[in-house]
Amino acid sequence: TKKSNRSPAIIIHNKLTMASFADAARFLLLTAVGIAGNPSTADAASASPVSGWRSDLDWAALTSKLSSSASLIDTSLDDYTDECMPEFSEPSPTTHALIDQPSGMCLPHLLLGWEMSWPRPSENHHMDQPYVQAYFDLFGLDPTADFESWMSDPTNPSLNLPSKVLFPTVASDVVAAVNFAKDNGLEISVKNSGHSYQGASSKKNTLLLNMNRYTHYAPTGITDCDASILGSTVTEDLSNQPCLLSLAKNKSSLIRVGGGENFDKVYRAVIAANEEEGYKYHLVGGYAGTVSPMGWSWQGGLGGSTGGRLYGFGVDQVVQLEMVLPNGVHVKFGPTDWEDASAEGFTVPRTKVVSGVCRSNPDEHDEENWVWQSCPEDFDIDFNDMWFAVRGGGGGTWGVVTSVYLQLHDYLPFKSYLFNNPPFRTEKCTAIFPQFAEFVAHYMSAPSLLNVTKERSHACGSPDPRAGIYCHGEEDVMQAWTRFLDLNNSTDPANVACLFSSDKLASHYNLPAPPGYAEFMISFSKNDLFPGKVLDGSPPSKIGAPVAGVLVPQSWLDEGEENRKTLQENGTPYYYAFGGAAASGSDQANSLSQAHRNAAFMAYFSDDYFWGNLFPKMFDISDKTKFPPVFGSNHAGFLTAGPLKEDWTKPCPREWTFEERREKCISFQEAIYGTERLARLEAIKKAVDPQFIFNCVNCVGNNLPEASKSEDDEPSPAEAEPLLGNSSDETSGASFVSSF
Repeated sequence: TKKSNRSPAIIIHNKLTMASFADAARFLLLTAVGIAGNPSTADAASASPVSGWRSDLDWAALTSKLSSSASLIDTSLDDYTDECMPEFSEPSPTTHALIDQPSGMCLPHLLLGWEMSWPRPSENHHMDQPYVQAYFDLFGLDPTADFESWMSDPTNPSLNLPSKVLFPTVASDVVAAVNFAKDNGLEISVKNSGHSYQGASSKKNTLLLNMNRYTHYAPTGITDCDASILGSTVTEDLSNQPCLLSLAKNKSSLIRVGGGENFDKVYRAVIAANEEEGYKYHLVGGYAGTVSPMGWSWQGGLGGSTGGRLYGFGVDQVVQLEMVLPNGVHVKFGPTDWEDASAEGFTVPRTKVVSGVCRSNPDEHDEENWVWQSCPEDFDIDFNDMWFAVRGGGGGTWGVVTSVYLQLHDYLPFKSYLFNNPPFRTEKCTAIFPQFAEFVAHYMSAPSLLNVTKERSHACGSPDPRAGIYCHGEEDVMQAWTRFLDLNNSTDPANVACLFSSDKLASHYNLPAPPGYAEFMISFSKNDLFPGKVLDGSPPSKIGAPVAGVLVPQSWLDEGEENRKTLQENGTPYYYAFGGAAASGSDQANSLSQAHRNAAFMAYFSDDYFWGNLFPKMFDISDKTKFPPVFGSNHAGFLTAGPLKEDWTKPCPREWTFEERREKCISFQEAIYGTERLARLEAIKKAVDPQFIFNCVNCVGNNLPEASKSEDDEPSPAEAEPLLGNSSDETSGASFVSSF
């Protein structure tokens, strides 16, 4: 039996678990699941690539095209039980321990291995079961729920794990896999670390591409652009396009990141370069080191701890994309024509034209020999549409991202502020946390009330007041905190001391002050089995966030103090990664909703209160044919749904079955993108992936009739198609999990 040899962190600051967001929406922490078993380590090398799931297919044909370092294995529930489950019982669990397990199936939330994160057996994807039963089961309210039995049963129809996993290491492996899936009517799921709260990173009856062993570019991926190329023409192979666009943004550095690298790897690459060159680079990234820049960016990318309010969302950092599309073509693309948009209030150029190239030798494994050329005449993919769709339209549904160029910014001094954290925690400070939360709301979204400029407000962000405030550049946090206490007649020095800086924390432990966010995490939230790594923002848990956060409009907040008081009384916690460059840093050619750009912060409310009281006041619902975007895409959970279609001021009834909710309530996707933007995204989806090879749970297009496949229809290998095959009515081997 696996035994723990972990030691707790020196300092584990308030761990921001997504369960805490669920609490705000009146959810309970999961208490029902008890895991039993005899863990062991699976031997991936012993797995046969021609046995197991879909043994009727010629898997040898696929393996013959793979690079020598790629690996195709069979997997099962036993692998998930032996490799993944034990970590959730560790005293200091971390996703780092899950990422590199041999089967490649581990997920940061244990129940993501079952449909809707709900292991109760169901023959039709829970469609005939009521929402309230899921609520009762998952949050410990039904004592008859038999999780141990459900989760140990390999025949449980709700099990949602892939049975075949491919570990690609070069782009040609991905090309081979996509073409094999296309030719054989299979679906593909894509995973880095699995940080998808709706479960988009895992799906049964799919070929899972686990990207963790894919080429790592970040360690040597930083490029300093030569300003002398300004005014040059973009080369035919797009090799100078990233730098030309970067320089047009008045930036001079980029980093190339591979499709399998997480933020820990990228942060450490930037740290190494900074230590060598004297701290010149800054990267906007995620709160957790185990989150992937891919899925994080494609959902929007909230930079609450890394300067997102100074430099924009994750989608705004993307300069060039390299992908394998659903048609099996390896492409790279990015803006090649842009214009100044400063007169309209934007801080980056507006994208006018996006161009792309195709690789003419897709079977070549060695990147040094890749040949990028103009795409063939019959290539009917619009790169303008792809640039729009991928950046904001979610991961896992548009193809496989093999690498991306991300913008780097000039380094700014870093300082974080923690409230009532060890080793300075007191009961007195605990008692005034509500006042601190109010202070953070003022500093981030109404700084003038504290005599703080917008510029110094935008220098800071926070994924949650309990997780701290993170600042880059000039800020006024301690002065403003003192001012806030003074305005509230609470200037006791003990209250002032409840908030302290990372410098004070470092001094207490005789450590140097951390020069950046990643260095801060490495120093003060660490695990002795993974030294020097940027750990999770929140540790692995049995269940992730079940609901989504509302993007509270800054304009509504500015209408008066009464609105602020309403939020303080009814919504918590808040996610502060909005405003500033998050509003103005858009190239106006991405699919991130306007609600993200207009938001002051993201907050969580009970369904009953929000739809009936706040929604009609916050959002324009005068046109009943156009539902507005409401929810944040990052952190949207598996039980997310909009209101009734026939009455937007009423929540989707919890007593209804999921089938009824899907039919009569605004969908997960429409509540995130809004009617108009979702329609454009769905049209692009049907154009670029007519066979729905990429059909991940709750992704764009997943709830379209064309995406629906029946498990009763045994798929057969499709007829060989041209490289750019047209839409097919062939059924796929993957099951359909409806959105709701």
